[in-house]
This record gives sequence, C-alpha cells and structure tokens, in this order.
Amino acid sequence: MTTMRPAGAAEIAAIRRRYLWMATSIFFLDVAITLIFTTAAGSWSALWLTGGAGAVTLLGVNWLIARRLFEPIAAYLEGSLPFDEVQRRLTQLPLLTARTVGALALLTAVFRFSMPWWLDAADIALPKAAVADFITVCLVIGVFYFTYTYFVVSDYLAQLCTFIFRHYGRNLGLFFGSYPAKLLVALLVISAAPLTAIVVDLYSYSGDRQQSEVLVDVASAVLGVAISAYFITRSLLRPLGILSNAMTKVAAGNLDLRVPVTSNDQVGELTGQFNTMVEGLRERERIRETFGRYVDEHVAAAILRRQGDGLRSGEIGEATILFTDIEGFTTIAEHLEPDELIAALNDYLETVLAPIRDHGGVVNTFIGDGLFASFNMPLACPDHAAAAVRAAIDIQRALGSRTFGHPGVAFATRIGISTGRVIGGDVGAGRRMSFTLLGDTVNLAARLEELNKEYGTRILVSESTRAACGERFTFAPLGRITVRGRSDPVSLFSVDPRHQESPS
Repeated sequence: MTTMRPAGAAEIAAIRRRYLWMATSIFFLDVAITLIFTTAAGSWSALWLTGGAGAVTLLGVNWLIARRLFEPIAAYLEGSLPFDEVQRRLTQLPLLTARTVGALALLTAVFRFSMPWWLDAADIALPKAAVADFITVCLVIGVFYFTYTYFVVSDYLAQLCTFIFRHYGRNLGLFFGSYPAKLLVALLVISAAPLTAIVVDLYSYSGDRQQSEVLVDVASAVLGVAISAYFITRSLLRPLGILSNAMTKVAAGNLDLRVPVTSNDQVGELTGQFNTMVEGLRERERIRETFGRYVDEHVAAAILRRQGDGLRSGEIGEATILFTDIEGFTTIAEHLEPDELIAALNDYLETVLAPIRDHGGVVNTFIGDGLFASFNMPLACPDHAAAAVRAAIDIQRALGSRTFGHPGVAFATRIGISTGRVIGGDVGAGRRMSFTLLGDTVNLAARLEELNKEYGTRILVSESTRAACGERFTFAPLGRITVRGRSDPVSLFSVDPRHQESPS
C-alpha cells in the first residue's frame, strides 16, 4: 500500500476546478441545444437574449453557487474541518448541485419560451409556443438538466472520493442515494422525456410548424441523451467495476487491499462492507500466522476451522504420538544467558521440526524444551507408526554432533513413541481454546520419553508401534516394565538410529 500524504494547495485547487467545470458543463450542452432551436426557427436576432440568459444562469449564477457548495469540502482538504463535518456535504454533492441546475434551467426555459408574449415578435422572430408545449418543454428541460448534472457530478464524486482516500485514507460512511432510484430515473428521463415532448408537438401543431418542432426535439434529444448516457453509465457502473476488481484480487489471495468508496448509494455501502470484510480476513490471517508460530500451522488451521464451524465435539481415531525432551536441559540453562539460551533452543527446535513435518506429523504444542507431535491426527498420515519412527531416526541423525546458537550448545534428545487410539478435540473455556489429543496412548508416549534416561537410550517405542512398523526397522527389545499411570506392564523397544536405513 502506498504511503498517504495530504494534498498540496495545487492539487486541491485542481480538484475544485474540476468540480466547478462539471457543475457548469450543462451550460455547454444548453448552448448546443439553443443553437439547434435557433437554426430551426431562424431566430438569430434573439440569440443574444436566449444565449445570454443561459450564460447568466447556467454559467454565472451556477458557478457562484457551486463554489459555495464546495467550500466545506475545500476546508476539509486544507485541514481546517474534520471529515465528519464534511461527510454529509460530500455524499449530497450530486443532489445539491443538480437541484440548483434544475431550478436555474426551469427559470431559463420559462424566460426563453415566454419571450414572444412580452417582446415584439417581429423583432425577435420567435414563434409563440402552444400552452401545452410551453409547459411540457419547460418541465422536460428542467428535469433533463437536473438528471444530466446529477450523474455528471456523481461521476466526479467518484474521482473526489478516490482523491480523499488516496491522500487522507478516509471513506464515505453516509449513504443517502439509492441505486435502484438512480437507475429508474435515468431510464425514464432518457426514454420518456424526449418522447413526451414529441407527442405534445404532434397534438399541438400541424403542417410545417409541427415538422419543425418535432425535428428540434429529436435533434436535441439525440445530442442530450448521447452525452447523458455516457455519464450515467460511468457513474452507475464504475463503482461496480472497482468492487468487482477488488473481489477478484481478494479471491486470488491479496488481503493487503482497501478500496475507495466512490458512490453514495447501496453500492458504496457494499464497498464499505467489503473493506470491513477484508480487514476481518486480514486480521484472521494475521492471527492464524501468529498462531502458527506457536503450534503447527495444520493444528492452527484445524482449530480455526472447528471454531468457524461451531464444532467442539471430540473425535476418536488411531494415531502415533511422539514426545521429545532435551537431556540435562536445566543444567545447560544455568550456564547460559537468557538470550543465548532462547537462540540456541529456537535453532534446535527448527532442526527437530523439519523431520516431523517431512514425514507428515504435526506439532501440537511445545512443552518447555520438548515438544508433543502427532501423526494421523488432526492431519491424515498413512502408515503413521512408521512415519513417526522415521521422523525420530532423522531427528537423531540431524542433531548428531551439532551445536546450536552462540557460543554453541550441544543438545542430546530423548524420544518416546506410542501408537493407539486417541481422543482429539478443542479443549478450553471462553475465548481460550486449544486443539489437543488425550488418552492412554499420549500418556504412554510421554512415559517412554522419560524412560530413556533409565535405559540410556535415545528412542523408545511401545509394543503397538513396533507391531505397526513390521520388519522395516531394527528394534531391540528391553523387556516389560510397569510405567507410572498404568497397572499392566508394557513391552519396550529401543531404536538405534546408527543401525537403521531410514526409508525415504
């Protein structure tokens, strides 16, 4: 994301000028329509009056009112008003501007078409309009100019909101417009307004006058509708295009995204909700990534998935459990500074984690200087007993005579492995939840890790693990022993990594 910087004076002046030109652009459309009418009527002598009226109202007066409408927005851009005080003016800018233009257009039309009644018709060469045509044309021009201006300024509002978003990081949060209403008005004005004027001409005039009036209305409608349709399409479809493009990027995995709200209707509100959704996804991803630093990413994903589905029930399945612990860690810790100890331990754990992950296991949790890993729960792992033994052999080989951290510490690791049925699920209360594995298989693996100290071994496995592995490894039987927590004696087997060919 680009770094925001407040807009400079030249940029603020440029964005304000753009609004003033958009607000008064109706004058230039009016000039074109006036020329069409003047040419058809041959009333060139009255052009200074008809054209002058448009220049005074639609250009001059409109310019002054538009400047006043933009003053609070300019004050915000210059830093003298807070965003909350100007937000209502922003979202209502198209309506306020169009309302001004509609009123001025109606006054101008009344002035122009009433001229033959209060001026000498011979001097101005303007024919008198029928009453029905007079009323219809004045209303149609007022409504049409209002609609044109509304959509032109709506298109400008998208640019202004993007400008504010880029320089100040703020988005619209108030929405007074209605997308269905905009669409309905656009369709009615573009289709019904010109048709109404033409129908009134057909019933109000006859002969050459009728033909001339219809020709003027058709020519004016073609010009006005073509230009209006361009801005109507832009103002209605551009916000949807921005939102669609953003959704495509998020679907592709880009969560570092926040888009400007560029309309004052339901589409703008939907864009704001989209930003909130992406922010939530980004926060969820950050939590998942942070969580993944403390437990295996697969375990983190399982917890998030279960919580997202509203599931807390446990499940039972076959798994192989692996415990590790560092021999003499307490003594080692007494001779190292805290930062040296943590650095060495992290380096060591990275070495231990790699074989576990390579063979399909996941680390459920770290226990001081040791860890608790599982194979086949919560992540499926075919032939999980053999995978756990391979991981243990590779751990011992990877450690070898290595030292970790600075000045360099050697860690001798003991490993206990057991295979059997375990219970897995989310355990905890309130907001503090953890996915864990429970059962006799877990307890036995922990006891086997401890028994390495008594037998002088590095890897001890249970009888169930030995049976599940078959003849793929060389196991040394150590007899039967009653372990803490169990009434029945269990058979122990050691694995010497120096005399194994760890299968790939």
